[in-house]
Amino acid sequence: MNQPLTLDVTGHVATITYNRPEKLNAMTPEMADLLKAAVARCNADDAVRVVILTGTGKAFCAGSDIALLETYATPWEFRNRTEYCDILRALLKPSIAAINGYAFGGGLEMAMSCDIRIAAETAKLGAPEIKLGWIGGGGMTVHLAQSIGPSNAALMVMTGEPVTAAQAQAWGLVSDLTAPDALMARANEIAGQIAARAPIAAEAAKANLKAAYNMPLEQAVAYERDLQTICFATSDADEGRAAFAEKRSPNFEKR
Repeated sequence: MNQPLTLDVTGHVATITYNRPEKLNAMTPEMADLLKAAVARCNADDAVRVVILTGTGKAFCAGSDIALLETYATPWEFRNRTEYCDILRALLKPSIAAINGYAFGGGLEMAMSCDIRIAAETAKLGAPEIKLGWIGGGGMTVHLAQSIGPSNAALMVMTGEPVTAAQAQAWGLVSDLTAPDALMARANEIAGQIAARAPIAAEAAKANLKAAYNMPLEQAVAYERDLQTICFATSDADEGRAAFAEKRSPNFEKR
């Protein structure tokens, strides 16, 4: 049987693919466990410098498999389930969501848990939970408010209606649009650019961006300066300066 979630590592780029197309890649507890294992492997493997997330078929991910929500014995058990967005937020490497189709509910939350989002021109993004009587619980409102502003976020979470990829780009929810058949090529192009940079600096940039959303200005600037100092002390920084002086491409080794 095909795995409902796969991990492929090629060079410095890992690709995690949601592979349950008959259910629009709706997440199950098994998929959450596979995602946790994939993220742990990517974090532990210094050869992996960038992670791409995508889906098969018509969807990136349609969120949780609603039929399985009935299997939780109590609301407290549901509250303490393995939350797949938390798993993604624990990823240390730069990440790219390649949104190939529907990104609804938890699928949109997972896309927003990635650092960079690109989408096929035919993709649709939405927060439909309110239509079923609840709201998102994986960071939907905070991510949307940060990405597209409070009014646009309210429009999405209070109506539950999806937006087109073009509207998502206009609002800043995604960075780039491509033809559907060009999506993975573009994702790999961006991943290749990031993978060619100094890995410690790239991971520091990711940590710094997260801090920028969670710290007051003076703290955030001080934290940035600390991260800069750490990066400056690495062998990769020495290599970067030497390559610049010698007018050649640097060879970064995460040291």
